[in-house]
Amino acid sequence: MRLLSILVAVLAAATLVFGQQAGSANLIGMGVVGLLLAAVTFRSPSLPFFLRIFSGVFAIEYLLFGASAIAAQLGWWPETLGIPPIPTSLPTTVGVFAILIYAISFVPVIARIARLASPYFESDEVTTANLWPIGPFKIRLGVLAVALFVFLIVINQLQVGISLRISFFSRDMFDSLQNKDAPTFWYQIFWVFVPWATIWVVSNLIELFANYTILIRWRQFMANAYTKTWLDHATHYRIALAGSVDNPDQRIAEDTRSFVNQTYNFALPLLSQISTLVSFSIILWNIPVAFTLPGTSFAVPGYIFWVAFFYAAAATWLTHLIGRPLIRLEFEQEKREANFRFALARLREYSEQIALMVGEPTERAHLARRFGDIVENFYRLVWRRLKLTAFTFSYNQASVVVPTIILAPYFFAGTITLGVLQQVSGAFDRVQTALSFIINSYSSIASYLASINRLTSFEAAIADAQHGAISEEALGRETSRDESLHIRDATLLLPNGKPIVKLGALDLGRTRSTLLIGPSGSGKSTLFRAIAGIWPFGDGRVGIPAGAEIMLLPQRPYLPQGTLRAALAYPAEEGAYDDAETRAAMDKVKLGHLADRLDEVDLWGQRLSGGEQQRLAVARALLSKPDWLFLDEATASLDEKLEGELYATIDRELPQAHIVSIGHRATLRTMHDAIVTMEPNADGTFTPTPTAKVRAA
Repeated sequence: MRLLSILVAVLAAATLVFGQQAGSANLIGMGVVGLLLAAVTFRSPSLPFFLRIFSGVFAIEYLLFGASAIAAQLGWWPETLGIPPIPTSLPTTVGVFAILIYAISFVPVIARIARLASPYFESDEVTTANLWPIGPFKIRLGVLAVALFVFLIVINQLQVGISLRISFFSRDMFDSLQNKDAPTFWYQIFWVFVPWATIWVVSNLIELFANYTILIRWRQFMANAYTKTWLDHATHYRIALAGSVDNPDQRIAEDTRSFVNQTYNFALPLLSQISTLVSFSIILWNIPVAFTLPGTSFAVPGYIFWVAFFYAAAATWLTHLIGRPLIRLEFEQEKREANFRFALARLREYSEQIALMVGEPTERAHLARRFGDIVENFYRLVWRRLKLTAFTFSYNQASVVVPTIILAPYFFAGTITLGVLQQVSGAFDRVQTALSFIINSYSSIASYLASINRLTSFEAAIADAQHGAISEEALGRETSRDESLHIRDATLLLPNGKPIVKLGALDLGRTRSTLLIGPSGSGKSTLFRAIAGIWPFGDGRVGIPAGAEIMLLPQRPYLPQGTLRAALAYPAEEGAYDDAETRAAMDKVKLGHLADRLDEVDLWGQRLSGGEQQRLAVARALLSKPDWLFLDEATASLDEKLEGELYATIDRELPQAHIVSIGHRATLRTMHDAIVTMEPNADGTFTPTPTAKVRAA
């Protein structure tokens, strides 16, 4: 960018010198804008990378168009192109847009869009691309993304140029019809229209393929990035505890898709509309139609252009007034839709419990209320869209005849030809369409801003969960100097901020197995989650032996969708353990009757009984062989005999592991070396206190 800024400065300085010598105010203006553009381009490395791409493209266009404009001034423009020379207004306008890109980078919503979009274009991830006729090759994802995006920008600019050329074809064709000049007519059809139309079709097909490629890769990158940060260090759990964001699944699946599609669908079309505006405004400005202000002799320059400009500007302002509430309504609609989907997913997950309790009438009422919320907001949304659509449809219909009505008197007076009338009507339509981009896109913009807000708030919740008041840093982890696992100077809080556990020091490594007991609500499970590193509320220090593998088995284990083999291997990959050791682990926990169903895909969380699920979780521990195994009432669904057999199996199969259990049954006391009791304090908190040693370590 530094080199590009120097080249722009050199061209701008040369233009100023040439303009002063020629006495041309247009060239001097182009040079002044160029110097400002050079300064902005020099500072563009401070911009978010996404905006930097546009800044670079505009600077390059200034160089190309500026050099062409100067060449035209020197009489070097090739007349064989069939279009007028590039005027100095084109590079000047491009330079102004580049300066505007820098200015709008300080607008909060633009800054948020650029911040969300930039990581994809800066990615160092290596990917495989397949380009005919080169074939597959390795390339940095960010480099590929920038190359595709710039390529699409160039394609869009080419299409604007083709549209401009076809505009002049339309003028010449209608003039030939008016003059009954058959040779010129057929020449325009076969040697002008057909080649340029073919190029336009081919360029659109290429754009379509490149468009799909960049969109799916961009969405994949964002989905992977958000999934990673959401899942890293149990962030998803801390966000759920804090209740700081609703429906994270929707934000990853739907809002990333919406953001990617709409960012692309606004960025490139907006650039295309800007180019269209500049190119076709030149046509309108140069039409020989004079309008004199009443009562004066002052002729308004570019009269038709100013009509199109103020016509679209007034409509844009009215559109904003009518459509502004859509942003809030779109955000609320997405939230209510997600809540309804989540309620349906919960019903499917707990279908057995609902069926056993005959809870279907209650569930129907609950779902009806959820969908009623959707309908209520939907009608508000529809009513607002009807108002907006009524205005935009009326505006677009009126735009069809406005230029013809304005130019008809000049045509009847013989001031302009039929070809010029048709060309101006087309150019007027293209200019007012470009100026009306906001009008025709307002509904989409409202949905777009809702997606941006949802992704931004999701990122804020993730950042807070990882580094804020509810992060894992609140309860610091350290490496213990020996092989013990200890907690010191800790206070654990409930999510509402109420203290539940206080302790000065607790060492769980002095004996091989420890049973933690106490009344319900005394913080036993909270203490386990603090040790596991996922409880964010409180402070203190947790010492973990270096390199120690910790596994916690909750009362209700998680069984992922898929094969039974995958459920047994979890959290390892499905193929982490061979058939022999998997079947052996199943036999040891009394699940041998399921050994022939290892590769069967099913909803095992619903298919297996509570006791079978708990035994499957113990089988996971036998396969994983952790150094520390925490069982949070992990055998509560088993009878006492089977529970004792499983503890004996754990004791035999995991001789090096330390076992820490939560349980209420008296029979568990004889299965552990030590007991820690949650003793109540005067302030309503509990302190884990070693109270007895049942058997020798």
